[in-house]
Amino acid sequence: MTIPFQKGRYRVRLAACADDIAACQRLRHFCFHGIPGLDADRFDAVCRHVMVEDQTGRLVATMRLLEGPVEAGYAAQYYDLSKLAARDVPMLEVGRFCVASDVLDADVLRIVWGALTAYVDALGVAMLFGCASFAGTDPGAYGRALSRLLRHRGPDGLRPLARGDAVPLAGCAPDGRAPLPALLRTYLAMGGWVGDELVIDPAMKTMHVFTCLEVAKVPASRARALRALAQAPLLT
Repeated sequence: MTIPFQKGRYRVRLAACADDIAACQRLRHFCFHGIPGLDADRFDAVCRHVMVEDQTGRLVATMRLLEGPVEAGYAAQYYDLSKLAARDVPMLEVGRFCVASDVLDADVLRIVWGALTAYVDALGVAMLFGCASFAGTDPGAYGRALSRLLRHRGPDGLRPLARGDAVPLAGCAPDGRAPLPALLRTYLAMGGWVGDELVIDPAMKTMHVFTCLEVAKVPASRARALRALAQAPLLT
């Protein structure tokens, strides 16, 4: 697996110890809640944690990856994934992605996708899935963006139903102008799809929609570019 690697002034690696995981949890908490703390749950212990650091060693982005049974992960708390699990192909759950609020460099997102590509290729993963989060709990703020998501709904035989209360994408008024999150836009550009509903998470003060990407459907040119990035040499 070609992790770690480096692009420009950013280095990506996998968390190697408890202190690394705690650093990821601190960044997540500050990104999600705006105050210091630890964003931790029971899934952290069984996930691999991707860390993007700048030239000073500061952690600027993180995400976690979970292998194993589809219905045993974070997303299964909110969505019925039995249809997806029936596919019986290698899958990887991607979650808790965040970037430090003062980091606006697009290379950070590129290096995250390069890391994902290396991981997917090493394990032979066929599908990526997870919950794509929106800041806040007001669907109306994203009305136009959510209406556009209707064009990206997944196949009938795979789309999961939300567990409990959820807001149908088709019922969102198309007025709010807030944009789609950057990670979700990238998923869609690579051929990813979403479910039918938006789940509101009051505890996290966010909303999320189920997202899936079938690796074989990623455009060939995009796949080549990501694989080239993942082969970048590590500078020491």
